[in-house]
Amino acid sequence: MFQSFDSAGDPTVGKPRVALLRQWLKENGLDGFVVPRADEHQGEYVPPRSNRLRWLTGFSGSAGVAIVLARSAYIFVDGRYTLQVRDEVDLDIFTVESLIDNPPSVWIKESLPKGARLGIDPWLHTMGEVKALTTATEKVGAVLVPLARNPIDAIWEDQPDAPLAPVEIHPEAFAGELAKDKLKRLAAAIENDGATHVILTDPSSLAWAFNIRGGDVPHTPLALGFAILSADGSHAVFMDKRKLGRTEEAYLTQLADIKAPSKLDDAVAALAKSGAKIALDPVLAADRLRALIEDNGGTVVQAPDPARLPRATKNAQEIAGSRAAHRRDGAAVAKLLCWLDRQNPGSLDEIAVVTKLEECRRQTGEETQMPLRDVSFDTISGAGANGAIMHYRVSKATSRVLAEGELFLLDSGAQYQDGTTDITRTMPVGKPSEEMRERFTLVLKGMIAISLARFPAGTRGADIDALARIALWKNGLDYAHGTGHGVGSYLAVHEGPQRIAKTGMEKLLAGMILSNEPGYYKEGHYGIRLENLILVTPTAELPGGDIAMHGFETLTLAPFDQRLLRADLLTREELDWLNAYHARVLAEIGPMLDGETLAWLEKATAQIA
Repeated sequence: MFQSFDSAGDPTVGKPRVALLRQWLKENGLDGFVVPRADEHQGEYVPPRSNRLRWLTGFSGSAGVAIVLARSAYIFVDGRYTLQVRDEVDLDIFTVESLIDNPPSVWIKESLPKGARLGIDPWLHTMGEVKALTTATEKVGAVLVPLARNPIDAIWEDQPDAPLAPVEIHPEAFAGELAKDKLKRLAAAIENDGATHVILTDPSSLAWAFNIRGGDVPHTPLALGFAILSADGSHAVFMDKRKLGRTEEAYLTQLADIKAPSKLDDAVAALAKSGAKIALDPVLAADRLRALIEDNGGTVVQAPDPARLPRATKNAQEIAGSRAAHRRDGAAVAKLLCWLDRQNPGSLDEIAVVTKLEECRRQTGEETQMPLRDVSFDTISGAGANGAIMHYRVSKATSRVLAEGELFLLDSGAQYQDGTTDITRTMPVGKPSEEMRERFTLVLKGMIAISLARFPAGTRGADIDALARIALWKNGLDYAHGTGHGVGSYLAVHEGPQRIAKTGMEKLLAGMILSNEPGYYKEGHYGIRLENLILVTPTAELPGGDIAMHGFETLTLAPFDQRLLRADLLTREELDWLNAYHARVLAEIGPMLDGETLAWLEKATAQIA
């Protein structure tokens, strides 16, 4: 199985480990330490070795920070995790703070004692983060202390080893462009930024630029490493050679020098001493790299990672692969939903559904000769009150039975070699209440509003986020997460820089893939989320219009549960969209199904009068 259901609850988490950290800090002349949920690459998904925040606190979410002082400790999470953090973290030890409203850089100005020495690991904070933390500590008369060694590593006795998953070459048939051609484009971008070199710190950029994939982090096919690219076309990759077979090593050697990760510091320092102008992305690159360059006489050029936008704007073959992956995935989800409909309320728990869904995806992959490589994240399988926990992770300790009269929220995704998927559907168990039906329909209206949107070139995600919320706002409701995140091509299911959110400042360009996932959550009762992936596409000039527009093509193919729908709340345009979408679902995935599942799909996609 790809997903583990092991429960948390290690008795050494929390108080004993915080005590060990405090003892280390005391012995080393520090008053506190910042523990982010990050590794040296600032990725959302980190290998077990780097999940220091979870080891210390028990918190398993993908975004958070802890600050441990001599007599107090704090954990900062965003709105997705306000319920989860209270279930996983000892609140007698940690005070919960908002990562959005009161982030560490703001909290420090109000709460850190004057004269305090606050330690950080400069590999685990970006340049931008360290600048904000430095400004905050200086304002209160405290000192931010970059450490040569992370104290968690010093006290974590059974810390896992660094991952060594094998690297594989990502074929041009799926990548759509040879690595040597990508590297030429990146070399030109380096020169345009006024730099001589760039350090790629994001493993997704490394994977995209060199057309490689790996398995160093859960559910995302990344090979952890760094690359130094040069405007003159000479490049170096810093990666453990034990990950490379003969074929992969020979392939990479044609593109770059391969060096051990331990050589990165010396290589950066040597370039800096030679007068190099080295580009770093201030929102991605570790501050340790900035210090290495500046301390050795080099120049830091602050510029966006040059691979991010090319990676985000998918080419024709990547788009074709994503469409194919979504057809297969839609067929697998239909098999699961058909099976789920045949079960009696109270006969299944959340784990049983996750296990069955993986089975359906594996089976469909085998039938179509495109195997399921992995799930793209831990499936969110939330029955009843668990569905209200936005990023709930089912475990043996928390798994609930799907009970009569409740809602069941299923958010899942898959990794196939030709594409990455992410889909959420919400289903009733037995007869839903009228409140459930009303709020499901309001959420669906928000999804349809995004699906129907037309917008000029240059429009940002922040400009259209409100479209998904208006129906909820009119009824005094909202949700505490973004409406859409970027999605990679057999890469990270959460990919930047594109997003649909209040903070989504990146322009939405043709070829970008994003999620469309409004929701509603009633704490202690149920959660509703609906999610399709969408592709930004140019559209034909609208009748009577005088400027070219963009729109969205929906990639995900699976029906919405009509038992939760109040058709009287939909406009004619919304109802037409829903009927057309369901007709397309039947046309595209129906030929991949037969028997009972096909009959179920025909009923589930029936036209609504």
